[in-house]
Amino acid sequence: MVDFTKGFGRRSVLKGLGASSVALATPAFFTRHAFGAEFRNNPGNAANVMFGFNVPQTGAYADEGADELRAYQLAVKHINGEGDGGMLNTMQPLALKGDGVNGKKVTYVTGDTQTKSDAARASAKRMIEKDGVIMFSGGSSSGVAVAVQSLAQEMGVVFMAGLTHSNDTTGKDKRRYGFRHFFNAYMTGRALGPILQKEMGSDRRAYHLTADYTWGWTQEESIKNTTEELGWQTVAAVRTPLGAGDFSQYITPVLNSGADVLILNHYGKDMINSLTQAVQFGLRDKMVNGKKFEIVVPLFSRLMARGAGDAIKGILGTTNWNWKLQDAASQAFVKSFGQEYGFPPSQAAQTCYVQAILYADACQRAGTFYPPEVIKALEGFKFDGMGNGPTEYRAADHQCFKDVLVVRGNENPTSQFDLLNVVEIVPRKQVEYDPAIFGGELGPYEVKM
Repeated sequence: MVDFTKGFGRRSVLKGLGASSVALATPAFFTRHAFGAEFRNNPGNAANVMFGFNVPQTGAYADEGADELRAYQLAVKHINGEGDGGMLNTMQPLALKGDGVNGKKVTYVTGDTQTKSDAARASAKRMIEKDGVIMFSGGSSSGVAVAVQSLAQEMGVVFMAGLTHSNDTTGKDKRRYGFRHFFNAYMTGRALGPILQKEMGSDRRAYHLTADYTWGWTQEESIKNTTEELGWQTVAAVRTPLGAGDFSQYITPVLNSGADVLILNHYGKDMINSLTQAVQFGLRDKMVNGKKFEIVVPLFSRLMARGAGDAIKGILGTTNWNWKLQDAASQAFVKSFGQEYGFPPSQAAQTCYVQAILYADACQRAGTFYPPEVIKALEGFKFDGMGNGPTEYRAADHQCFKDVLVVRGNENPTSQFDLLNVVEIVPRKQVEYDPAIFGGELGPYEVKM
């Protein structure tokens, strides 16, 4: 395992961030392709092809956005044959050769979603129309993902989603031009339920605080469905605005509600603030209904754990990936990322890195950047060596299916990065479902210009 006990490498961090806007601008245009159709931003005979990385550089999810951007920059290096290659050394099957994509070097532009759907859509549209991106990726909000995924379908440019956990992204709002590697709220419920029952029993009264947008709604629904199947009662489910900052007005009513479990359907800085304040209110020191009061954070990240400090210790949740996994792919990525930036990657970084590689590899396998053929190369693609075990991009809804991690805040961390312990690696078959349960239509392969 890579040793991160020596702390951050400031020089390497600045080096990574300083390269964020060096891409060459390419005007948007349409050209006829060998497949007989015209498509937007065909690179034609150009030496380079442009990717767009649209991440939250400001707002409640800015920490995740910064790590996403680092990961994309590392992925571009590896695709172009620079650095140690990272997961290109472990991915199977692999068409990329470490010399770019289809004979072209990858360049990129970046944008700031501001963790707002309107801003994210405007930024993505600018990348497509002015910068000429052939694909764009990013985001740490499901509201953003749903908004820009719709734009991707309208404009015929593939969107490889970053961190988005709402069931809607690959459910009722799925699109032919959108793909998600990250797991979703339904999978969190399926993975977490048996552990909650084992540790907290079947006679519990739960109080939900929920971020008031698509991700929060579907996470609350998924966790409620799971816990009520266990026999738990739902005392209340209260919606809170994204970026609320002060959650004290929402936590005070929990004290007299009769609940003995608080479920925080919050992410990013919202989760840091709500969990910290819940602990400061003494909830974890209380006995209610003859039971120790518990707090659950269904969707965890190391970046959030760092922000929450001691409040995270002992708290259960799920995560898409963790840097302490010992498989060869995870360690290859951790080594590359650590050498570049001086600290281990987050789950947001891993999913974004993988998405950039998967798109590039699909283009290489298809032998073209023509979106319908690239989409077909991704649909149903089965691969391994990317850190989550054998994985499939399900053709029916463009959702990746792979193992899910149940984690717990580390009671005895050995470094500032050793914040989560993996409690269980839940096998893919336990979190699979019929795509019809969430509805939606993917839409056409061909898009009118």
